[in-house]
Amino acid sequence: MDDVELVREMSAATRAIETELGKRIVGQREVVDQLLIAMFARGHCLFVGVPGLAKTLLINTLADVLSLRFNRIQFTPDLMPSDITGTDVLEQDQATGQRSFRFIRGPIFCNVLLADEINRTPPKTQAALLQSMQELQVTAGGRTHVLEPPYLVFATQNPIEQEGTYPLPEAQLDRFMFQIEVGYPSVEEEREIVRRTTAGAMPPVRKVLDPERILALQELVPRVPVPDHVVDFAVDLARRTRPKEQGAPPWVKDHVSWGAGPRASQFLVLAAKARAVIEGRFAATIGDVRTMALPVLRHRVITNFHAEASGVTAGELVRRLVDETRSKLDEP
Repeated sequence: MDDVELVREMSAATRAIETELGKRIVGQREVVDQLLIAMFARGHCLFVGVPGLAKTLLINTLADVLSLRFNRIQFTPDLMPSDITGTDVLEQDQATGQRSFRFIRGPIFCNVLLADEINRTPPKTQAALLQSMQELQVTAGGRTHVLEPPYLVFATQNPIEQEGTYPLPEAQLDRFMFQIEVGYPSVEEEREIVRRTTAGAMPPVRKVLDPERILALQELVPRVPVPDHVVDFAVDLARRTRPKEQGAPPWVKDHVSWGAGPRASQFLVLAAKARAVIEGRFAATIGDVRTMALPVLRHRVITNFHAEASGVTAGELVRRLVDETRSKLDEP
């Protein structure tokens, strides 16, 4: 199958996945779009939203539709790294009396991992996810264990309740391709949610893809061509978030402590590629980069005390930056 046919397959599969998710999830169209883009681009996501907005149900249903093994970890202050990665246990052979260690795999060994309320556990435990997110492997007991692809980490975070929480270190945040904001449903959507959830069991969903086809479609995304001016725009956008950069706007220097690193430029281009293919196009555009800029950049822009005192959020700064950043094709 050539790449053109794969583009058609991914676009059709995306529509089918959205249909199946819609059997259980009401609304949240932008959230679903960003989730699928990240999945095909092999990106991990951090979901930020108050409890009760079906974040867990969405991810569980996605794993069901894609025939992927799903595990959920409830992050708590007493959670240990070995509770995530696994641990060695000492066993004795009853026949010979010989003792040996056997590694018991933790819940991290799956295809889709939901790290629920990730900011409720200390940074030491949060860091247990770093190697798996970046390298698709886990080191425990001096041995390295490879994770079976596809492998995706979706974490949730409550933006309101801050008592007893541990803010994610910047290195951890940077591993997430997107920060996806999950908002309240509209009035009509909430009425439909109440009707569905109080009427009985959840409707069954149809399997759309299997792991083998997901891997084939994920491998397509890096092959999508990107014109030089689109790459230049993505790099320029990321660099303009850095207050010490020569081309940074004055209002960025006034409100930002640290801007996005090079991984942001990479994710902007990868997300643009995935969005293009999902929409049935085999070339990324500046419009794709502009659309993906907010979920890619908002958790990588660290605001300062001036921004906090003025009530300016990182998301607002990114939106303004996207509006004001021009491409070479925009210039007269």
